[in-house]
Amino acid sequence: MSDATTHLLLPYILAAQAQKHVTHNEALRILDGLVQLSVLDRDLAAPPASPADGDRYIVASGATGDWAGWDLNVALWTDGAWLRLPPRTGWRAWVEDEGLLLVHDGSSWIGTTPTALQNLALLGLGTTADASNPFSAKLNAALWTAKTVAEGGTGDLFYTMNKEAAGDDLGLTLQTDFSTRALVGLFGSDRFRLAVSADGSTFFDGLSVDNANGIVDQPRLPRFKAYTNYDNYVGVGAWTKIGLNDTDYNDQGAFDAANNHFVAPVDGTYLFGATLLYKINASATARMRGRLVLNGTTEIRGSLGEISATHVSLATAIWLQTMVPLTAGDTVELQGYFRVADGYFAADHTSFWGCKIG
Repeated sequence: MSDATTHLLLPYILAAQAQKHVTHNEALRILDGLVQLSVLDRDLAAPPASPADGDRYIVASGATGDWAGWDLNVALWTDGAWLRLPPRTGWRAWVEDEGLLLVHDGSSWIGTTPTALQNLALLGLGTTADASNPFSAKLNAALWTAKTVAEGGTGDLFYTMNKEAAGDDLGLTLQTDFSTRALVGLFGSDRFRLAVSADGSTFFDGLSVDNANGIVDQPRLPRFKAYTNYDNYVGVGAWTKIGLNDTDYNDQGAFDAANNHFVAPVDGTYLFGATLLYKINASATARMRGRLVLNGTTEIRGSLGEISATHVSLATAIWLQTMVPLTAGDTVELQGYFRVADGYFAADHTSFWGCKIG
């Protein structure tokens, strides 16, 4: 018959034993040291100089002094002496200075944090997950970093998102106060899109990339090409706005055909160009000029052009091109001028174009 319990090695009171209280008190002392086990430290190989009664430690490897030979055992200071408590499989200990829960696996103490989580239905980090968001996280920063070659990795990092079919949606939803302000990804097709919204319901594509050929489009980019469908007569010696009353295209409606000028919808840098085709009135010796004008009054630097030689009707042309920074609401118009003799700026071939480039 054993004189101690199987798991905690608590001493039995034997039949006809004298001073039974000694054995009983020893068992209580061991129970007090092991139940709800919490140790101060697990990194000390030598006993501390001034332990308090009840202090407990997991002894580090290479133990010395009163702890010699107690590697990985629990050391309990009680009644002025160190008591050795050899661990058994399944013992759990809270390490106070690390805030860490350990379990003994029969040979060593190991952390209780799992190395794998598989097939979880819900996971909430700092918040509660639900059926709509089975993984939910509430935090101020997140980091993904590549596993290095020294750690057995490749040094690369890929974040993979997958959808079932081309017609499904896949992307990032960026929100303010849970109202969507931007979408980035593949929505309804495999074409890459960046879309934005001011109210969470109406969205505008700012960028679109064709996955078949890589061609990038900016669907909301202000751009236009306007032309005149009638011959514009201009007299001698006066700058005159060309009546560009029709458009080949006019994205975002930036060209105002009623007022024959472009209106900048947003601040930015714009590129403009124009073609002025001469049509004779009475004299081929007319001197033809053209320019672009800001807000109806200011000639845009670099936009002025002139042809002074003898002209050929419906063949002589001026080409203008320049770049200019604009503020939302600024207007740009095309003006023509004749000196020496009057003439026409020809229908269909006299045009004005532009787009936002930055």
